[in-house]
Amino acid sequence: MAGRRLHTLAVAVAVVSTALPVSAACTSGVTEPTRLRIATGSATAVYYAVGQSLAGILNRELPDVTASVVVTAASAENVSLVSSGQAELGFTQADILPVAAPAGAGMSAIARVYDDLLHLVTRAQGPIHQLEDLRGRRVAIGAPGSGTAVTAGRLLAVAEVDDDLAETLRLGIDDSVAALRAGKIDAFFFSGGLPVKAVADFAAETSARFVDLGQWVEPLRRSYREVYVGRDIPASAYGTEPVTTVAVPNYLVVATALPEQLVYDVTRLLMQRRDELSGAHPAAARLNAQSAITTTPLALHPGAARYYQTHKP
Repeated sequence: MAGRRLHTLAVAVAVVSTALPVSAACTSGVTEPTRLRIATGSATAVYYAVGQSLAGILNRELPDVTASVVVTAASAENVSLVSSGQAELGFTQADILPVAAPAGAGMSAIARVYDDLLHLVTRAQGPIHQLEDLRGRRVAIGAPGSGTAVTAGRLLAVAEVDDDLAETLRLGIDDSVAALRAGKIDAFFFSGGLPVKAVADFAAETSARFVDLGQWVEPLRRSYREVYVGRDIPASAYGTEPVTTVAVPNYLVVATALPEQLVYDVTRLLMQRRDELSGAHPAAARLNAQSAITTTPLALHPGAARYYQTHKP
């Protein structure tokens, strides 16, 4: 009798022992979704609008992905976040990047998306009509860590008015608009794709002037980099007099360590869902495969490069 009980116990133990690995395998087979954090900018600026739309597309169409946006000071901070692994994707102006991307920087490009235009905004009834009129004035030049601050700082240096400002304030777009509205500053800079919502809202409720910066494009190119080009802010953008300004391309960048197939799919959806992205902001309508591959000094991620090679326009 005792022998029969021992035999039964041994069989039970064998059955449990055999079942355990199967259960463990089932548990270990459950994979966590891949997290894609998209570093953008202010919630009222273009990077955020396009990034939010892109996150929605990725969540809808890639079942193993969880995408979200991160509000940042924009370009310089975004590059830092992607390079350090604190974000997987990010938007940046081209002039933020080093002339030659260092080896092992951990960052590649997905696409050139559109051009950012540098806005110099003041009140229409004010005394500022050209860049040199900023001397002795209080000017917001962009938040620390933003592409605006870099481009505006270079422009002021080229024009030799940077040391003549009465006060230089490091403010983002929302705080800049509020400060100009309240009379705490005389003008502000902001770099973004047309139209910038916060700027459009300000121009709709306040008589605004956009200062023409066209004459400074070539001096900027000579002193810094040839990424700078001249672009028009048309009357249709804000209902004001058209001006020419300084523009710089911006890129969607990605952590190089991300799998090739995942980046291929992100690139595919970025290009295939352009109309949806442009519904979030008109600047995304400028995205096209011919210009998307020009991302100097960054190399395209292998996944992005494969997409463009197999989907030539």
